[in-house]
Amino acid sequence: MQTKQQPPVRRPVKGSAEFMIRIGAVNIDTSHPLGFGEVMEKDDRARYVGVYNDSFRPDSEVEGFIRRFGLEKRCNTLEELAAMCDIGFIHGCDWDDHLRCAMPFIEQGKPVFVDKPLVGNLADCRRVEQLVKDGAVILGASSARYAYEVQQFLALPEEERGEVVNVFGTAGVDEFNYGVHIAEAIGGILGQGAQSVRYMGRGEAGGKYSESYFVQYENGKSAVFNTFTGTWQPFVLTIMTTKTTHHFRMDSNRLYEALMCEICNYMEGKPNLLAGPDALLESVKVMLAATASRAQGGAPVALDALTDAMPAYDGRAFCRSYGAAAGRLY
Repeated sequence: MQTKQQPPVRRPVKGSAEFMIRIGAVNIDTSHPLGFGEVMEKDDRARYVGVYNDSFRPDSEVEGFIRRFGLEKRCNTLEELAAMCDIGFIHGCDWDDHLRCAMPFIEQGKPVFVDKPLVGNLADCRRVEQLVKDGAVILGASSARYAYEVQQFLALPEEERGEVVNVFGTAGVDEFNYGVHIAEAIGGILGQGAQSVRYMGRGEAGGKYSESYFVQYENGKSAVFNTFTGTWQPFVLTIMTTKTTHHFRMDSNRLYEALMCEICNYMEGKPNLLAGPDALLESVKVMLAATASRAQGGAPVALDALTDAMPAYDGRAFCRSYGAAAGRLY
């Protein structure tokens, strides 16, 4: 299997003489392909050129997506799509299907961006680790990790902002599909080194609920994150340092822009802030340890003690539920 990354071949996109990054979209389940495409139109660095779809969006919406962004074609196979683009974007909301969709790009030596959540179980974490060890280039996953507000905080000199001691973060809609956003954002602030996670408890009102989790880091630092099920909640971070407390709400209108900028920087060979696969997988493991701790009544669960027998997140079930409730986008 060929997994060594090949440099992108600069080719013009349909309707333009510009040599842009050619992106292949896989499974246009969520609003992300639409949002990312709108950012690409504004920035003129990349374009969707092809799409492969075997998920719940009907043919009429796939054709609408093609018309909306002027794609060159709908591909009949993932292999066909991989051959015509520089990088694949896996957008499907069934995270258990992400690696199947990514493999044709990896086998053709192409980088692949996997939308959040990267994966949802420990076995797939191991598969990603092995693919990367074999040379695959896997990028991802949450735009919250690269939010401009996170970048601006990290750009402050430590002597000015202080050394980070604790991070508190919030996210809402659901436990994992959205909850992983805040786990990734916290990882963006604290870096790697999460050691264990402990479920702290639940608050409920009006049929909706929030759950809280404590993350201990091996360097003594810590984090607390709250998920919320039943209502969209903003991504908010409160960062306590040795000097003061910083607080900000991420601008949800600029998250895709921040992420796409870093992906384009990478593809153009420029300095970028993209996290490595180990960091992305640590955020997934934080979430897996969180649900395992809840199942154990709040006992701390170490990331290195996770097993396949512990709870995981069911991507196929989530996709069925999401698809049943999804409105028309195109």
